[in-house]
Amino acid sequence: MPQDNQPVIEQDAITQTLSDTIKIATFNLFNYLEPPFAFYDFERIYTAEQWQKKQNWIAEYLIEYKPDVIGFQEVFSPESLKNLVAAQGYAYFEVVDEAEVIDDFICRSPVVAIASRYPITHIEAVIPDEELAVAMGLKNDFTFSRQPLLATIELPHIGECDCYVVHFKSKRPMIEHENSSHDESRTQTIIQTLKAEVTGSWGSSIQRGSEAALLLMSIIERREKTGLPMMLMGDFNDSLSDGVLAHLLTSSLRFISESESDVILAKYRLKDAWDLYQATDNCPEMAYRTPTHYYGMKKSILDYILLSCEFDAQYHSSLFEISEHDTYDRHLINPSFERDSQSTDHGIVCITLALRA
Repeated sequence: MPQDNQPVIEQDAITQTLSDTIKIATFNLFNYLEPPFAFYDFERIYTAEQWQKKQNWIAEYLIEYKPDVIGFQEVFSPESLKNLVAAQGYAYFEVVDEAEVIDDFICRSPVVAIASRYPITHIEAVIPDEELAVAMGLKNDFTFSRQPLLATIELPHIGECDCYVVHFKSKRPMIEHENSSHDESRTQTIIQTLKAEVTGSWGSSIQRGSEAALLLMSIIERREKTGLPMMLMGDFNDSLSDGVLAHLLTSSLRFISESESDVILAKYRLKDAWDLYQATDNCPEMAYRTPTHYYGMKKSILDYILLSCEFDAQYHSSLFEISEHDTYDRHLINPSFERDSQSTDHGIVCITLALRA
């Protein structure tokens, strides 16, 4: 049941988004874990007041922006999240994995989840192709750092649509140097730290890029079998323009003519929702893409929604086009402690799909 004082809208009072528009969002919740459990170490436990504040902040975003389908990341407490979103009119909620619990109450390895106002007709975990993994030089037991999910959702006008939610491996180095020797000089410490950071960062890049490649292969294989429209949303932990993830937007093939590639690849290609938005008349001429993450002075776009050709206004058979592309970031650029202290460290990307005339 919803927590005390949590903003609630009764189901019969919810105004359903007009059937000719659909809103899709990706939302990194940042350590969504119900107390008395702790995230990562025993000191990181929300107080009752902090937890209620976090619940309220999420609910208030849902009330204001009203996305129809939401891909969540960093979910430790899926049952609590299910109750929270149900109170805001999301009758359908799914996860395919669970966080790891150590020492009875310390949690790590959060999972992704999906919530929808429209029926979820199928749910499954995305499993990497073992043969492809080996062919790529990976181990045959390669696994995603966080298990992606696939949910097939019955959307207005377009029917069933495959919606993927991901949280790719972060840039945090996989190897860390621990100075275990009292005899180690400052120079030695710096050199060993350098080695660990370079190799550890590249190890994370290999994991992240491999996850993206194997996920895309799974998406293509399913598209070939079902022909269903596709959406991929989540925290990519990297820029799409970066070489490690660039293959998610593959638009041409070597040794295949451009005209032939356009015809064949159109069905299997994913495009960044921002690029699709910019290609429409809905996008202002000087539109600026809002960063979704800040680390010190560095701005990054880490959170994306990718779409298949059914949502591309330039594609002759598309049913929808993007009429709005919004990144909610007030809590990042103009935070109020009272309002935002238990929010999230990511911007929330939300797009509006409008039925084409």
